[in-house]
Amino acid sequence: MKITARRTMFVPATAFLLCTALAGPAWADDETPPLASTASAQADTSAINTSPPEEPDESTTDVPSDEVDKEPAGPAEPKPLPGDVPAFRDCAPAHGVYIPTKQGRQYHKAVGPRNSNHNATSRTAKSTFTSEVTGEVGVSVSTETDVSINTMLLKIKQKFDVTVSAKLTAKLGNSISVDTPPHKTTNAVYGVWRLKHTGKSYWLHQNCTTTPEKTVVSYSPYRVGWYLWEG
Repeated sequence: MKITARRTMFVPATAFLLCTALAGPAWADDETPPLASTASAQADTSAINTSPPEEPDESTTDVPSDEVDKEPAGPAEPKPLPGDVPAFRDCAPAHGVYIPTKQGRQYHKAVGPRNSNHNATSRTAKSTFTSEVTGEVGVSVSTETDVSINTMLLKIKQKFDVTVSAKLTAKLGNSISVDTPPHKTTNAVYGVWRLKHTGKSYWLHQNCTTTPEKTVVSYSPYRVGWYLWEG
């Protein structure tokens, strides 16, 4: 018996992305629970999870795609106070600094509505889901960085040997078929998996003093794929 559901979901750049495992470089994170406890930590796009995709813990803001190259202007140089000894060090030109410190889990960002297929029979049935819309997912950050988003992504790549992008597009036309057990409902959303990173950012003045260090949490596009769960 074949049960087919056809509704909107988002498609990867190529069908290859759907079929490959999400296993990337191994990383450690004290926030990462065992793989079986959360779908966003699963290593396979076709894995059937037990709950919908997790939402990020932090409140974040999406970065417009036309601003990922924008270098922050930075604050004004501090004025010397009466009696200050002229600085002997020179850090010119003044510039922003971003240092990645931790890599976290993958989080799925849907670019279309949820698709559901219920198997009301007493036998396992095949559920097929097809993406019918296209959408983009970009970088999201908890606070502004003192460097451009592209510079931040480059630093992340250098630190963790992982490629994250300023944006990825989930495209029209991708399909996936999975088994739905008797009297169960299979749910599916299509979109982009993003990697969580934590880093610190500050502005280095020409006289080598710095602004207060701030923590930046970011979610950066990693790969396109499906997220599946049963209910």
